[in-house]
Amino acid sequence: MLKLRVKEVAIAKGFNQSSLSRASDVPLYTIRRIWRNPYYEVRLSAINKIASAVGVSAKDLCEEVDRKE
Repeated sequence: MLKLRVKEVAIAKGFNQSSLSRASDVPLYTIRRIWRNPYYEVRLSAINKIASAVGVSAKDLCEEVDRKE
């Protein structure tokens, strides 16, 4: 199971939800859903946009976990 690390990485890079939405051109409601639920199923295109905005690779925004924590 994949867990998104968007919130942790974005905060470490100095982004909040709104600034990440603007920088990545991903709708704010999508960013909010990812922020609240790291298991939210999101399109790969959104992950790629977010990764580009925060300056990391898409694989850095994902973590494989055994089960939902």
